[in-house]
Amino acid sequence: MATLAHSQAIQSINERNMKFEKNDKPQPVKEKPPVDMSIKIDTTTAYFALVDSAQHYIEAQQWSKAEQFLIEAIRTEPSNPNNSLLLSNIATVQRRQGRLNEAIRNYSMAIDITPNAVTLLHNRAATYILLDSISCAQADYERIMTIDPTDVESRYTHGMLALNMGDPKTAEKDFNDILNINPNSGLAKEGLGYLNKHAARYDKAIECFSEVIKARPTSTLLANRADCYLATKQLNEASLDIANALELDPDDPYIYILRAKLNKLRYNPTDVERDIKLAIAHGLSSEEAHALLGE
Repeated sequence: MATLAHSQAIQSINERNMKFEKNDKPQPVKEKPPVDMSIKIDTTTAYFALVDSAQHYIEAQQWSKAEQFLIEAIRTEPSNPNNSLLLSNIATVQRRQGRLNEAIRNYSMAIDITPNAVTLLHNRAATYILLDSISCAQADYERIMTIDPTDVESRYTHGMLALNMGDPKTAEKDFNDILNINPNSGLAKEGLGYLNKHAARYDKAIECFSEVIKARPTSTLLANRADCYLATKQLNEASLDIANALELDPDDPYIYILRAKLNKLRYNPTDVERDIKLAIAHGLSSEEAHALLGE
């Protein structure tokens, strides 16, 4: 059964890896823009003209046209070393259209050409997460950690996925490894917040979340701290965090579930029902909403 903690932790991963439409969300793991025109291409060739046309259609968000020109550029010069980048951009275009299996195939072909390209591995791993192929995503993050032991974003997401798969020991190691790389890492503190919340060490979780929120408040972090406040019956603090989270993201159904939990603890059944209806209106099914509320 889904839990509110599980849903919010997965949401944190997705915010970092996949939210194209909510640009206010923090995204430490960023895709490279679809066609980096700083790469060395002979501007007098047909290959360049096709890449240039693809860039035009990408900027216009005409994904099908962009894909056609990128594919044609590769056909024009199949041995061009820049084709790894073009394959990556084809995958990104497909990913934005929800064609995830095709995106995986093209990211994989790009990685075959440039096997140590960390950005490609990040993007493929993020796509695997969308496909719920968690073991494949974990393998890509582990490969990144081997290529670049200082890549903290891969360790963070690897740890978060491990936590959601019921492996807190691996998660703890990943988050502590980040601290060894950077003792002031907000990602490590955030991960430890989720780890402590998972273990019902709510006071420690609140402490970790508070450190991150002080520097970078987001709706997801505020919601998670609110959930910990609810667990420790600190209702006024929870209420403030929920209000601030809703101000940042009024479309997140899980925040309405948190407010329903708060109103349940305050014995306000009318407000509980209102918040359940709002959660459903923002995307949850009735069964999900009542299950997350513990009913």
